[in-house]
Amino acid sequence: MRKLLIILTVCFFTMGVAGNVSAADKVLKMSTTTSTQASGLLEVLLPAFKKDTGISVKVIAKGTGAAIRDGRDGNVDVIFVHAKNREKKFVQEGFGTKRYAVMHNDFIIIGPENDPAGIKGIKDAQKALEKIAANGAPFVSRGDDSGTHTKEQNLWKSSDVALEEVSTTLFEGGKKVNLSFVQPRQKENLWYYSIGQGMGKTITFAEEKQAYTMADRGTYLKYKMGRDRGLDLDIMCEGDKDLYNPYGVIPVNPERYPHVEYDLAKKFAEWLVSKRGKSVIANYKLLGKQLFYPDAMPNVQ
Repeated sequence: MRKLLIILTVCFFTMGVAGNVSAADKVLKMSTTTSTQASGLLEVLLPAFKKDTGISVKVIAKGTGAAIRDGRDGNVDVIFVHAKNREKKFVQEGFGTKRYAVMHNDFIIIGPENDPAGIKGIKDAQKALEKIAANGAPFVSRGDDSGTHTKEQNLWKSSDVALEEVSTTLFEGGKKVNLSFVQPRQKENLWYYSIGQGMGKTITFAEEKQAYTMADRGTYLKYKMGRDRGLDLDIMCEGDKDLYNPYGVIPVNPERYPHVEYDLAKKFAEWLVSKRGKSVIANYKLLGKQLFYPDAMPNVQ
């Protein structure tokens, strides 16, 4: 009898340990744009997801281009980014299973109070950039192949500003990545700074230089209103339809990379577009200002 009790005790203990290990193993690896982190959204979104599902999310925050490359290389289970055409291509080429439309905010052009290029109040983002270039006013670009950088390049391409192509080499996970960008052609007056940094650091650098930059509204509001020291840059240009900024989440395709945690990734994507996920997104505010707007259920409370 005593021997039987010992055996049963060991079995129950083993089962308990196995259960704990199983719970601890529910970890999802996500590569995402820096704006979801810098805006503070992930600080409320991920704890809510874990509370509902028991799944933890390991975050790798970087530019959208680098996040997409993480997905293409099978280094993560899911990507959460904001460059819709590139996201569609990611799925079309078989690297992702489906793009879930999660939320949107918008891009804005911000700058110093004295507004040396005289763009305050202009709603046409292309015209605002043309005035900045014409005046040689300092402008800071992320220059990191992010969704924000992609949008900025598209605006320069549609403008009348003379452009040049530049090449750079990045190292991601020990792997060399060669990238080419377009940017305004500069002569004697060096006014365009391409710094290869995330949104938060770009905003900070622009403030130090008293320069213009393009930012997503969520990160700007977090830096302007959500910190003790605030931010000495104001919104100069907003409201252009070309500044619309949608975010999507895409599970990495398990048929291409069998090792990915597809079930967890799918659960995360479906949670984000559920009533619960959308409610968390819609209710994330700073001083009463909403930072992101759900797309699956735009009017969710």
